[in-house]
Amino acid sequence: MASLIAIRHARSMTLSSFFKTRCPLPPPRFTSIHNNNYNNIRTLSNSVVPGTVDLRESVRNQTDVSLRMTKHLFQTKANGKNMVYSPLSIHTLLSLTAAGTKGATQDELLSFLKSKSTAELNSLASNLVPLVFANGSPSGGPCLSFANGLWIDKSLPFKPSFKEVVDTFYKGVPKQVDFQNKAEEARTEVNSWAAKETKGLITEVLPSGTVNSSTRLILANALYFKGAWDDDPFDGSKTKDYVFHLLNGRSNIKAPFMTSRNEQFIIKAFDGFKVLKLPYKRGKDEQRRFCMCLFLPDEKDGLPALVERVCSEPGFLDRHIPRCDVEVGDFRIPKFKITSRFKVCDILKQLGLELPFLFDPYKGGNLTEMVESPPGEDPFVSDILQGAVIEVNEEGTEAAAVTAFVKKAGSMLYKPRKKIDFVADHPFLFFIREEMTGAVLFIGQLLNPLQD
Repeated sequence: MASLIAIRHARSMTLSSFFKTRCPLPPPRFTSIHNNNYNNIRTLSNSVVPGTVDLRESVRNQTDVSLRMTKHLFQTKANGKNMVYSPLSIHTLLSLTAAGTKGATQDELLSFLKSKSTAELNSLASNLVPLVFANGSPSGGPCLSFANGLWIDKSLPFKPSFKEVVDTFYKGVPKQVDFQNKAEEARTEVNSWAAKETKGLITEVLPSGTVNSSTRLILANALYFKGAWDDDPFDGSKTKDYVFHLLNGRSNIKAPFMTSRNEQFIIKAFDGFKVLKLPYKRGKDEQRRFCMCLFLPDEKDGLPALVERVCSEPGFLDRHIPRCDVEVGDFRIPKFKITSRFKVCDILKQLGLELPFLFDPYKGGNLTEMVESPPGEDPFVSDILQGAVIEVNEEGTEAAAVTAFVKKAGSMLYKPRKKIDFVADHPFLFFIREEMTGAVLFIGQLLNPLQD
């Protein structure tokens, strides 16, 4: 996944993304945040944001913000289509942006992110990244990477305080470019970075014409995840076409469904829906536990109501994650691949986050603490774009996202006795999360498994 923020002086910038998916080879070396030894994961209860709240509480707040965005996103931008995105990628760039503001703009960002201070956001980022995103593939666990990139016009140096935050907490790699005279070269460089960090899943986050001489700063975050199912539950030779009921209730399609000879899965039935948890393989001696959770409504057309429940009740997600293996009866889930791209700023504005996007022709923008700008030319956020890709098959899951920010100047005891069927033959909601911290990496909805 890739997220990107663009900052300019005057004109807003519209971004779109194009994607190409393939099965990558083992990943190359990443920046230092990827090289932390995942065996050094600390006990979660000891991971405390200095002077504020512990890591688990910070992640819960982050999840609440994510679900608020999810509800609005699925009701508007999804527009009756499959969708996947990474709320964690967006949260990272908004946290970094908050560090580059002050006054009312910073207060609005902190309120939106449910945080008391930028110090709390910075500490969350610096604790969560090595804890969750250390690459586990050398020991047989998931392949992960998480990278932050910054491109700044060579005429505008970073303010020392902001650069210190970038270096210390976000491990960003700033690069100077010539937006004013070589905008196309800068655009190509950002796209090459996104492709490298997502193993080729996202090859272009900035199409032609989206970077120009008024661009001053681009912040980007890239997230990549590839995990194999634990215990190899699916046999590709058993995959067959079955009926999938579309949300409109009037038409059905035939799609490939994965089945399993396993007699037990981690499933729990709730009032009106069921939840399946599919764990990913863990590396040797690894404490992290990644999983995909499928929330399947009982009713064929029940997804909108389920999204409303999941996203509106605080703590709903954590309270409805199954813990125990149960015997299963009929069991099948569809294979699918989803590619999504959308303008994050539209959603944020509709949810009340407005000040970072404002530009005053006399006073400039509100991002006053990022760069040394001439008087009246402080930058503002012109656009935030995210592109994401996920593919689920018999082997496991591969997912990536890039968020880009373009700125311009200007119950364990529950043991059911009956077998539980889990037939995901109608639209459902899914999450990829790390269970020790509760961090949600990806959220999506599947309405049609044949639709990319």
